This record gives sequence, C-alpha cells and structure tokens, in this order.
Amino acid sequence: MKNLNLKYFVYAFLILSGLLWVLLAIWSEVDLSKMLDFFSILPKVATIDLLLLAGFIKWGWKWRVFQGWLVPFPNLNGTWQGSTQTTWQNPQTGQRPGHIPTILTIKQSFIRISCVMRTAEMTSHSYAAEFELQQENQIRQLIYTYTSKTNPTVTERSAAHDGTIVFEIIGNPVNRLKGNYWTSRKTTGEVVLTFRCKDFLDELPRDIGTHPVKSIPVTP
Repeated sequence: MKNLNLKYFVYAFLILSGLLWVLLAIWSEVDLSKMLDFFSILPKVATIDLLLLAGFIKWGWKWRVFQGWLVPFPNLNGTWQGSTQTTWQNPQTGQRPGHIPTILTIKQSFIRISCVMRTAEMTSHSYAAEFELQQENQIRQLIYTYTSKTNPTVTERSAAHDGTIVFEIIGNPVNRLKGNYWTSRKTTGEVVLTFRCKDFLDELPRDIGTHPVKSIPVTP
C-alpha cells in the first residue's frame, strides 16, 4: 500500500520535531546555543516522535485533516451494500439473472486492508488488496484478488473459485464503490455499493432483499 505522500510527511515530521525541540528546551530551561545542551534533549524528542508516529499509524491516519495531502488513500472501514450483476446467461432461456443483493465489509488499517463480500449463496475473502492512486491520471481504485466459497446447498451449480475485482472509488468523502470482476470460472460482472454503516456485518441484513436465483444454474 502506498501509505504516505512522502514529501509532505518529511516536511511535517521535521517541523513537528523542531517544535518539540524548542518546547522541551523552554520547559527544561536548556540553552540550545550550546551543543551539549542541544543534543541532551534528543532522546526525549525521539521518544515523543515515536509515540506520535505510533498514534498516527493506529488512529491518526483516519482523521479527515490528514486525508488527501498526507494520507493518499481513503478510509473505507465498515460495511458497504448494493448489488451484483453477472454477465452469465441462463443457457435455457438466454437471460441473465436479476441484481444479486450484496454486502462488502472492509477492515482497513494504515498498512493493510481486507475485504469480505457476501451474497445469499457465497462468501469471498481477499488475499491480496491494494489501492491504485494516480492523481495526475484521475485514477482512484481499490483492487483485490479473492477466493470465493459457495454454500453447500448450491455447490453443484456454483463451484468455489478465485477472482479479481477493481473498484472505482467515487465521491469525496467516498460514498460509492463501483467495480468490475472476473473469475477463474470465466465469469464476469459488475458490483455497485454504497456505504451502509461503520459496523463489520458478518451476515446479510434482512432488509437487503432476496437472491434472484433459486433453481437455475448460475455462477455469479
């Protein structure tokens, strides 16, 4: 993950360290014009810097004040809901099934991100995820590769598989994810999601709707 705008981070770190140095010197009544006194407070400055950095990695990166200029990627933590539309066609009718109710839970920290997608028939877990952010090219994407397992009752017509999905990140703040996927079963489709809540739901909510496929063989 491209965690920081490095140039701005270096500037912010140097300015903050300089302010800490001055404040500690005033507090400790140290004469910074003397070399020995100047370096005597170095351990204290380094300790505070490390504590602030740890706090930033744990919590601070999520704060909107840092978004964009210092932290290039958005905070997507929570549950997103919407629908999946597969391009698969029923061989008997030539028709595609309707929109499949879908949720996506995203657990994100400063250094990693994991994604779990659920429908009534399957659950998929990401095993590689990354942001693709190119401001000059107007690209804001979340890309992840996943493994998907279907419910035992539908495995005969919907086998386990791997796949990759590319989400466009829409809005500032982000309020929509729109993505295309393709799988090892040679199926493709589109997923459109909006933010639901900050909780990480581990099952489909009752108000999301029902799966449109009940008896026809489908591989969404």
